[in-house]
Amino acid sequence: MDYIISHSGEFAALAVAVFWTITALAFESASRKVGSLTVNVLRLGLALVFISIYTAIARGHLLPDDATTHNWIWLALSGIVGLVLGDYFLFRSYPLIGSRFSMLIMTLAPPLAAVSGYFILGESLNILQIAGMIIVIFGISLAIFNKPVKGERLTIKLSASGLLFAFLGALGQGLGIVLSKYGMKDYDAFASTQIRIIAGLAGYLIIISLLRRWGNVMTAFKNVPAMKSLVIGAFFGPFLGISFSLVAVKHTQAGIASTIMAMVPILILAPSAWMYKEKITMAEIAGAVVSVAGVAFFFI
Repeated sequence: MDYIISHSGEFAALAVAVFWTITALAFESASRKVGSLTVNVLRLGLALVFISIYTAIARGHLLPDDATTHNWIWLALSGIVGLVLGDYFLFRSYPLIGSRFSMLIMTLAPPLAAVSGYFILGESLNILQIAGMIIVIFGISLAIFNKPVKGERLTIKLSASGLLFAFLGALGQGLGIVLSKYGMKDYDAFASTQIRIIAGLAGYLIIISLLRRWGNVMTAFKNVPAMKSLVIGAFFGPFLGISFSLVAVKHTQAGIASTIMAMVPILILAPSAWMYKEKITMAEIAGAVVSVAGVAFFFI
């Protein structure tokens, strides 16, 4: 029991990776039906409903009205940086350099979180933890880079703007988790998530208004299969996933939590093979084994 308590942050991060794997599958299905921008705004809207019901029952607060000014400022900022800008730039990079290269660059999120954690929070990693991070990132990269994607070709000439967008996506993810920890302090993780979701939702509402995409959002409500996927994704993603990610960073370094949570491309292999009949390559299996071995370093 003492071992579990002492590694509660790492176990919470593992739970996040599982939650986000379920979310990725659900949102992939929904995005194919109603588009990624619509999915982003509706997932946060649904998550706000879920988490408000939870906090009303568990804390006696429908909204985080007991949060300090410090909590509101920094958690809201983390919501904008991580949930809005990070995801927005990631999606912008897909058509420019392809999903493989985008996700490969996204593996920079954990080291960027570690660097941000060092400068903002004064966190540092020991040799074993640094080794674990490098091994996990190598394993994820091995699995992603060798995954054949229909319609994508490997090319040396990559779009500079696509690379920049993917890097900004990774920076948004890494910096967002560190800002969350700084903003949360001793405040409740679920209420902190509520503030992040409110800020993220506000950001997407502005984007949708500027792009005049409200018609797409309204149409999505009539798409029953898409809404079912959205409900599942919102429950396991923004509600449970983001909340547990704050539990993780509360009890371990941001770089470690971010590394373990980045395991989604590995965990998603088996369900993708089962649901979409995708072939699992030897490189992906090797990447999975390497990544799991790297994660083990965080539990020593």
